[in-house]
Amino acid sequence: MASDTNTIKPLIIGSHEFAGRLIVGTGKYANYELMKEALDISGTECITVAVRRERLIDAEGKNLLDFIDTDRYTILPNTAGCFTAEDAIRVARMGREILSQMNNPGADWVKLEVLGDTKTLLPDPVASIEATEKLVAEGFQVLVYTSDDPIVAKRLKNAGATSVMPAGSPIGSGQGVLNPNSIRICLEYLKDGDPDYPVIVDAGVGTASDVTVAMELGADGVLLNTGIAHAKDPKTMARAMRLAVESGYLASQSGRIPKKLYATASSPEEGTIAAVK
Repeated sequence: MASDTNTIKPLIIGSHEFAGRLIVGTGKYANYELMKEALDISGTECITVAVRRERLIDAEGKNLLDFIDTDRYTILPNTAGCFTAEDAIRVARMGREILSQMNNPGADWVKLEVLGDTKTLLPDPVASIEATEKLVAEGFQVLVYTSDDPIVAKRLKNAGATSVMPAGSPIGSGQGVLNPNSIRICLEYLKDGDPDYPVIVDAGVGTASDVTVAMELGADGVLLNTGIAHAKDPKTMARAMRLAVESGYLASQSGRIPKKLYATASSPEEGTIAAVK
């Protein structure tokens, strides 16, 4: 069945605009051929790529970028694997250089990740704010990965982040949105007086229902990687994720019925046709 895309507004992040609201990563696939197929099926127009040079070439010597249609996808370079503000800034500059040479529109932005340690892969809030401020000063549009802490999220926005991206749960954990109330508060704080400010839930998505939950909470989009790449059938999961984003978005715009403790009859008690004797 065709998706009802006519009722889905474009996702606008800084100077970039996309018809869909799913951003997909390019890492962790069994091979680049499978990645290419899954990206196509997901319907995404924006893909995120770790630009550290040692991550662009696989064990067989194949270059990731050879399997990406750069005319079709806007690349969102990311600073995955960085543990200091200085390293993240260096990698962001590297990404801008690579994409500028490719004439890809993703050269003007970056997904900023500054991690605190290798065990949890949780973001370092102080270093993330520092790197955001410096990259913004250099003209980057910064989409910054953070925890679901509303105070940190607000400070990152104040630091100039084009989009704040709170985690649903730890990177690659597949636990989904563990703390929906924190995401709700992040959304409230970030959109206060600025309802069009883009908030993307990033990290922890394991299956389609996790995506739908994030969208129903009011997120503007979802960024995921492992949930597709490590699924038993990545191509079918990519389709599921695509539909989940659309379903969750439409539900969030529709206004759900309030939750009630007791039952409410679905058929009116008055004005019904009497049963035939």
